[in-house]
Amino acid sequence: MKVAVIGAGPAGLTAAYKLAKAGAEIDVFESSSDVGGMSRSFELWGQIVDLGPHRFFSSDARVNRLWLEIAEQDYRMVDRLTRIYYGKRFFHYPLQPLNALRNLGLFEAVRCTLSNLREKISPTKDEQTFESWVTRRFGRRLYEIFFKTYSEKLWGIPCCELDADFAAQRIKKLSLSEVAKNALGIGRVKHQTLVDQFAYPIGGTGMIYQRMADYVDALGTVRLNRPVRRVLHTNQQVTGLEFDNGTTRTYDHVISTMPLTLLVKGLDDTPENVQQAAEALMFRNTVLVYLNVDGTDLFDDQWIYVHADAMQVGRITNFRNWITQLHGNSKTSILSLEYWCNNDDSMWSESDEQLIERAKAEIRATGLIGDSPILDGHVVRVPRCYPVYARGYKDRLSVVTDYIREFSGLTPIGRYGAFKYNNQDHSILMGLLATENLLQQRENDLWSVNTDYDSYQEAATITASGLVATGV
Repeated sequence: MKVAVIGAGPAGLTAAYKLAKAGAEIDVFESSSDVGGMSRSFELWGQIVDLGPHRFFSSDARVNRLWLEIAEQDYRMVDRLTRIYYGKRFFHYPLQPLNALRNLGLFEAVRCTLSNLREKISPTKDEQTFESWVTRRFGRRLYEIFFKTYSEKLWGIPCCELDADFAAQRIKKLSLSEVAKNALGIGRVKHQTLVDQFAYPIGGTGMIYQRMADYVDALGTVRLNRPVRRVLHTNQQVTGLEFDNGTTRTYDHVISTMPLTLLVKGLDDTPENVQQAAEALMFRNTVLVYLNVDGTDLFDDQWIYVHADAMQVGRITNFRNWITQLHGNSKTSILSLEYWCNNDDSMWSESDEQLIERAKAEIRATGLIGDSPILDGHVVRVPRCYPVYARGYKDRLSVVTDYIREFSGLTPIGRYGAFKYNNQDHSILMGLLATENLLQQRENDLWSVNTDYDSYQEAATITASGLVATGV
């Protein structure tokens, strides 16, 4: 079997790795100069950093078994500390009752409680939006404090225009009572959002995918800086790929993790209604500003969610607080400040100098680094990295997926390829299921792989000593 994989991110490399192990002829084509996609790591100022905070956690034994096969013993367990910055105060996340009460004050805490009780008595009308979903679950006041601002920064649309799928996939089954039970240590089952320890590779998150790529490249090829223009087909039977330089190659099967919108755009003879549906699907861009700060004990969090209206930054990562292997003997701390925007937003076209100056001003305003000198700045722009779940997106997406299902020899997977807000583990699972379909003639429905999924053949989690079976 001769298979092409478009994209060297978690989903694509997982599929390529498993297929290469099975003896298939594999070529991976990555448009950028690095592997790992959104989960890549790179060296900066003598340290290792990721594209923002990347926490790997899964309860699926298949996913964890593969991750450990690649990582071997080269990982450490990280005790998570994350907080929310709101109202010039820092709230522990997951919420801790005493910390939340102290920061909110008695009056505001009572308002939040009454707001939640009101939803029990007279629930908000379910309008299938993120706003109505969260309000019904937690109450309007908690929604306004801990969900609204951050979500609108991330997605660039009001929460009343954001589909409830985002909440249902990422925070389903999470309730105020579960948060409280977890904070008091009496929770029976820990929701993935509340997990307080996770495995992390000693070479950064991207180490896993670099190792996969090295294995595949030894048996097949992994070609960087090789953008694919389009997938070729005859009567919806895939025949190969055409590259940006006009050259073509033939393949028996194509696994695509390129943005679904670009995949459809490149297909010949696509019906107009499918083209229109694909064009209506939107991706959000990320701008990461890295700051090299003189100091080693700035603050203890791995990352902080910024809910302050007055700031454009959405999330702050302190790579000093992950594992010592990232910073070594360096005496500085690298922070990354994340901003999100669309192609037509002015931020996307701002100079590096403008972006760095904004990041410097905003990190100072939080008080997190005091008067510590900022030695340098670096900017990374990541296009089309968040599929936007705008209201009505499911109708448009179903038009596209129904059409793609008609093709033989084409498997779209991953966050970009399936237009699904995946974590690493979800993309790895997609890669595993895709290879089962090819090698074992399984009929796994890859479009149905959901974020924060809870259906496992076997449940197990990664610990410092390896894989441990768990109950779910």
